[in-house]
Amino acid sequence: MSAEILINVRPLETRVAYVESGVLMDLKIERKTSPTLVGTIHRGVVTRVLPGMQAAFVDIGLDKAAFLYVGDIITDEGKEFFDDDETEDKGDEENRNQREIKTPIQDLIKEGQHLMVQVAKDPLGTKGARITTHISLPGRGVVYMPYVKHTGISRKIEDEQEKERLKKIIHNINPTGGVIVRTASEGASEDSLRADIEYLDRLAKEIHKNYEKKKNAGIIHSELDVELRALRDLMSENVTTVWVDDMEVYKKVQKFVTQLMPKYRQNIILYEEKKPLFDLYDIDLEISRAMERKVWLKSGGYIVFDEAEALVVIDVNTGRYVGKKDLEDTILKTNLEAVKEIAHQLRVRNVGGIIIIDFIDMEKETHREQVLYGLEEELKKDRSRTNIVSMSDLGLVEMTRKRIRPSLVKTLCEPCSYCDGKGYIKRKHTIACEIFRELEREISMVENSKKPGIIVHCHAEIVDWVYESESETLDALEKRLGRSIAFKIEPSYHAEQYEIFSED
Repeated sequence: MSAEILINVRPLETRVAYVESGVLMDLKIERKTSPTLVGTIHRGVVTRVLPGMQAAFVDIGLDKAAFLYVGDIITDEGKEFFDDDETEDKGDEENRNQREIKTPIQDLIKEGQHLMVQVAKDPLGTKGARITTHISLPGRGVVYMPYVKHTGISRKIEDEQEKERLKKIIHNINPTGGVIVRTASEGASEDSLRADIEYLDRLAKEIHKNYEKKKNAGIIHSELDVELRALRDLMSENVTTVWVDDMEVYKKVQKFVTQLMPKYRQNIILYEEKKPLFDLYDIDLEISRAMERKVWLKSGGYIVFDEAEALVVIDVNTGRYVGKKDLEDTILKTNLEAVKEIAHQLRVRNVGGIIIIDFIDMEKETHREQVLYGLEEELKKDRSRTNIVSMSDLGLVEMTRKRIRPSLVKTLCEPCSYCDGKGYIKRKHTIACEIFRELEREISMVENSKKPGIIVHCHAEIVDWVYESESETLDALEKRLGRSIAFKIEPSYHAEQYEIFSED
């Protein structure tokens, strides 16, 4: 399948889209003000060890302390634990948690100890960065791990003979560190793999020197810019063209490709048309669609995405689709159409963690199997690791998707400043009732002989509601308490905000 990579560069952000047969398959957005930390290497100082959680907090020079789990610390007993997969799947939290930890964290590290660590996950929500001492340096053809001795082959290389050939090449090279051969090295020569490994080994030694020189917590090695990372990870025989709409980045990309993968140099093209680059495939429209809570299907059905900090819930509905034959057929067709859109949205939205999909209930077991198989097939296109649990009797599918960076919504949006991210505010009637109850409490604490009047400062909509809809309640309250109660509009107040004052 032919593919293209589009690199859209602007002063404040860079966006990279991977398009396959006209369909957006992968999207990376990085803003100059908040670049990703994944892959950066730091000198860290252990600030706190938590035996009860078998984890530690480590100062790596950021605002928030980073989180280090015991399974992410290199020990003699854990040096052989690695997944033979791509670099983005390394450091998998679930797999590390499954490994039996024999040595408690308090026996491995101490407060005040200095460590060389690498960021495995960006800070998400209230959580600090997730870090590991399993240092890995991704190259074009291999991932190099300077502090372990291990050879692995990407799972995406399925040919057993090719796997054996690559293992023999790595054995002949005999690197001082561990190596995972990436998918891009399928069919690669020994010379190209040797050059890749030797370069990464030199880089590892340079990083170690930087670590020795630096005395305080802070960064000692930065990852490549987003456009270069994308080319390193996404460039393949399928990519016919790489479009770049900025001259400086175009030159940088050409230089990078010439040095690392010269056979693709002629595929780099400077985009100079007036039409915005992303409009070639309506990518901005796809991004806008991916930020909506509700996504419509062509049939008239729709799916709803609700994203929490570590959980994504997806609900499938028939919507306007009424089908042609019978109810079961309508439900099956809606679920199968939703499967393709869900897999697509997961990639574009870059959501991860635990994902619950609520498909429309299907009575026939064959239909459930068909939908589950369709989901598995669609998720094979995903570069991030996914794991599906079988469908429950209620039509719920539990799955996980590897999450390293914040989702598209977390990157491009912020919580609503008015509802504070809840997605709702109290009804006017609810707020009015709260005010009345608070008035009863306030007035009950004042001596009856004084009988001061009361002024309630609140939002204009609440004032209107009280005088229009709750006037009888207000009159009854004034008579019962023997107080005059007035409402004053405060334009700057939030709808749920109010204050009660006694008249002088």
